[in-house]
Order: sequence, then C-alpha cells, then structure tokens
Amino acid sequence: MDRLLAFLLLSAAMLSAAGKANIVLIVSDDQGYADISCYPHPDEVSTPNLDRIAAEGVRMTNGYASCPVCAPTRAGLLTGRYQQRFGFYTAADSRAGLPSSETTLPELLRGAGYATGVFGKWHLGYRPQYRPLERGFNRFYGFLGHGGHDYFDLSITDGIKSIYRDRAPINDSGYLTRNITREAVAFITANRSGPFFAYVPYNAVHNPIQAPEDQIRRYSNPDPKRNTYLAMLAILDEGVGEILDALDRLGLSQNTLVMFFSDNGGARGTTATNGALRDYKHSVYEGGIRVPFLLRWPERIPPGTVSDDPVISIDAFATALAASGVDLPSNTVIDSRDILPSVTGSLDRPLHESLYWNWIDKDSDQGWAIRKGRWKLLANNGGLELYDLEADLSETRNLVSEEPTVARDLLAAYKSWQEGIVPRIRQRP
Repeated sequence: MDRLLAFLLLSAAMLSAAGKANIVLIVSDDQGYADISCYPHPDEVSTPNLDRIAAEGVRMTNGYASCPVCAPTRAGLLTGRYQQRFGFYTAADSRAGLPSSETTLPELLRGAGYATGVFGKWHLGYRPQYRPLERGFNRFYGFLGHGGHDYFDLSITDGIKSIYRDRAPINDSGYLTRNITREAVAFITANRSGPFFAYVPYNAVHNPIQAPEDQIRRYSNPDPKRNTYLAMLAILDEGVGEILDALDRLGLSQNTLVMFFSDNGGARGTTATNGALRDYKHSVYEGGIRVPFLLRWPERIPPGTVSDDPVISIDAFATALAASGVDLPSNTVIDSRDILPSVTGSLDRPLHESLYWNWIDKDSDQGWAIRKGRWKLLANNGGLELYDLEADLSETRNLVSEEPTVARDLLAAYKSWQEGIVPRIRQRP
C-alpha cells in the first residue's frame, strides 16, 4: 500500500509538472545594442549563439530595459512592476535592497513547485534579508553587488564582493563568466525533470574589461580595449550556447522558454557600440534604454519571427507566469504584460499603450521619458525633447515646437503615471 501511495504521489507530481514550461532568463550587463550580430552591427561582432535564439524564436526590434542603469532594471524584471512604484531608481538604491513588501517572480514559481536558481550578479541588496535565498531562489552562485566584479579574482574578500554559493562566501577560481555558465548548466541538468526557473544575470560585459589573453588575441581591432571587450562578449555568447546545448541534450528545448536582453544600453567607457542609437548607459536617449531582446520557445513561437511591438524588461515577469501557468495573486498589481500574444500575432493592438522611464527621482525635471507609438518625449537637462522614432531613430531632430499637441499629450500622460510612483527608497526616514 505504501508503494502504491508513493507511486500515486509521484504520478500526481509528474502530472502537476506537465504543461509547465521551464524558464531560462538570461540578462547581459551593459551590452551595446549593436554588439550582437542578429541586429545591425559592426563587422567585428559575431554572436552566433545569441543569433540562434533569434533564428529559432523572435527578435524584438523595439525592446527596452526599464532603466538606463543596472540594478533598477533587475528590480523591475523580478517584480513585474515599474521599479519606481517602490522607489528603486538608481544603482545606489540596491544598497537599500529590493523592498520585502514586493512579490518576486521566483517566490511565485517556487510556490508552484519550480526549482529556482540565480547565477551571476544579484545587485538587489546585500543585507541578509535581501539576498537571493530570501527572495524566492533555492540556489545562488554569484556576487551580491555592487556594479562589476573582477573576472579572475574570485577569492573571499568582503560580504559584498565575495563569490557566494547559496548563503556562504567561497573561494573560487577560473573566469567568472564561464563559472556562471557552469553553474547554470549544472542547475538545469540537476533539475531536468522540471519544472525549473534559471535566472542567469551575467556581469559581462560590464567593467572591469578583462578576458583571457588567448581570447583577446583572436581580435585585431585598432583599440586594444575593444579587443578585450569583444573577447568578453564572445565568452558570454559561448555561455549562452552551452545553456542552449544543455537544453537540447536533455530534450528540454521544446518546453523551455528562453528570454534574453541586456539590462541597459552599452556603456561609453567600455567601447560598447549602440549603432545608430543616440548616447549610452545613464541616458534616456535610445542608446541608454533600447536593448537586444530575444525569446525562444519552440512550442509557441515560430522560428525566425521579428516583432516591432515595443516591449520592456518588466514583461519578463508576466511572460514567465503565462508560460508556467501560475496565477498572479489577486492582491498583486503589475505593469508587466505577456509578450507571447504579441509575437504570435494574436493581438490587434500594441502590447503597451505607453512605456515610461525615470531614473533620477519621483519629481525630477530630467532623466525621464515616455514612448507612445512612434513618439517619444523626454526631459534632458531641464528641457523637453520630442522625437519621431520611426522617422528619426537617432533622435537628431527635436520636434517639440513643431508638434506641440503631441508633446502636451505625452507630458500629460507622463504626469499621470508620475502620480503612481514614490520617492527614492534611500531617502525615506
């Protein structure tokens, strides 16, 4: 009887897992919009494994990060909310930590029977109550914050910069990008019976610009720093390939949703390239917020799809919930939207009426933007600027004086959204 009961319980667990897609969310760090070869790119850029996600899934041409700097984007994608709703605006706000009042994606998935793991850069709080295993993850390999991490020195230093395995700092060796891949692949392999959620926030290609010498020698750009950056990018791409190969080898690809994007635009000081986009990280011009954005799920997404519908990094939350079949708690309000109906052609309207950015503070008169359709209004250095992104992707012609009605309507929409956000968390008593 005990054996029969055990069999029935196992069968019930297997039925419960059936239909729940595995989810792999890969986030690069400070990757340029043109530093990926399935988008318009310089000749020296080659990312065949990232290109494979696009070829076997969808490439978003209007994909955005929710902030032009690292940590706030991460706060938004794990909560499905504009991070300004809980006062998380800047990288420095990671020192305060992602508020415990916020419901996270791994908490919901773990509650539904998912194995959850994060491998890479956390950047959402280093005090014990804000660390990954307290926010819904079963496993953690990486560093807590802030910013970048040395790629070769993986020895125990302090509570912030040390490499952790779960709750304990460890001495490790090797090259950090490769180690992150190693840990992610091991997690996927160990949990191949599923379902699982693997969050892989690489710190590549963030400063410091470091790579193995044998990899750097593969490149002959006149700028030695660019050669190192390209080597870092290649190792990141190889890691993505190892993750995809593991899914194939384990027979998991068909029922695994893979999402990839960068946490913000390319950084000026690293030799990142944003192509035709204006400016870099730390800017609400397109170069600071428009990012490579890819999805693959062979069961649902036709290969080689290209979507022009604007999407944003917070949409990873609702998309993952839809793939998992997990319901959002009735008391949780999100801004995230499921991308899948958009890319499969079942929507007759844009996924978002408007998209919003503010990376300074609630009432700041600069560092904010709104996009609605082809139009984008932003505040930079105290003045308003309006651009038609369909006609002027590089944001060279300010149309505020020529299109005052459009500017007025967008400003009103931004002001309405602004009423729903709060001041920076570090400024609260």
